[in-house]
Amino acid sequence: MEVRKLAGKERFDANVISHIAFHMRMEDPEKTREWSEKQTVDDWGAFSPDGKLMAHIINHRFESFLDGNLVWNGGIGGVSTLPEYRNTGAVRAIFSKLLPEAYRNGEVISTLYPFNHAFYRKFGYETIRPKNVYEFAPSVLKEYRFDGEVNQWQPGDSMEGYLALSRRFAGEYNLSIQRSEERFREAHFEGKYLKDRKFAYMLYENRQPVAYVIFQDIRHDPAAILKAEDVAWAEPKGFYALLGFLARFTADYGTIELPMPCGLELLSLIHSPDAYGISKHTEQCYMIRAVNAQKLLEAMRKPPQTAFTIGITDDLIPENNGVWAVSNEAVTKTGASPDLSVDIRSLGQLAAGGTCLAEAEYREDVTVHSNRGTLESVFVRKPVMVQDHF
Repeated sequence: MEVRKLAGKERFDANVISHIAFHMRMEDPEKTREWSEKQTVDDWGAFSPDGKLMAHIINHRFESFLDGNLVWNGGIGGVSTLPEYRNTGAVRAIFSKLLPEAYRNGEVISTLYPFNHAFYRKFGYETIRPKNVYEFAPSVLKEYRFDGEVNQWQPGDSMEGYLALSRRFAGEYNLSIQRSEERFREAHFEGKYLKDRKFAYMLYENRQPVAYVIFQDIRHDPAAILKAEDVAWAEPKGFYALLGFLARFTADYGTIELPMPCGLELLSLIHSPDAYGISKHTEQCYMIRAVNAQKLLEAMRKPPQTAFTIGITDDLIPENNGVWAVSNEAVTKTGASPDLSVDIRSLGQLAAGGTCLAEAEYREDVTVHSNRGTLESVFVRKPVMVQDHF
């Protein structure tokens, strides 16, 4: 089996595999061919001995926030195999080459949206909640009011203010993606707004932007749903401005779906005469993998005078294996005994704050040997928010 990056016509062949695997229709093959061959992302393939493309994986590359720092993040997508080549180890063969190269290229973490969690655990990924989604009737917010200025975005308007507030908001939450202007425009500001019933509103107080919401109107009986697909706010006052604005839609919608960061619980903050009317859906649709353990441990926020050792096991990236001495000044290999032993799967989850040490000890691949107080101060739950797809 040959594994390598794809180019030219091979990218279209890979796109065909994805269409077959994900049950998609290819409406315009020539347009798809042209689009495929112009892509600049890393597209990897596994070939059979007779030269046929069996499976492929796309590795996007962008920056994400971790404890206020930007780290390089690989975004895995398009993982698919032709039916006749499944159970041949083709995907494992690709990951076995893709991940070590990602390490050499400076990636610190890798993330993906899994079709099956157990499948990706085999390659070092572990589940992390990207956000919580709350559902409630607009009347739940009737005690909130927003009296500032509201501006609805129109096609042709600048999206600069939205992008600036989005980036400011993202910096507060782990794994939020540092959006490029192109990524933000394609995701939220292209298309036929009125036909798609998609709306974007910026909220101002004293002429300063404090929050925005981008949502779609989904028609359901007996009433429509306001589905917020992207939100951002500046400081708590921006959040409460957003609630006050959403309270205006009592006559328009039966339900609001509001995404919020994990670690900021609406049910703990809300003042409502009907808090029982709020339901919460916890999403489990994201997974993380540590690609460069040393850089990940360096990027993590640590209390003053931190010092501990951690033993790491990684089946696919040998550079991560061993015991690491971690302090505020440096992360280096050591011959000392580990205070904490982890598999690479649990390291990504712990470092991003998807779990804390006390919870992680319930995992079979996490063992605390010593220095518990320090470890508990380092590995804590942290606010996480992912609103982007790749």
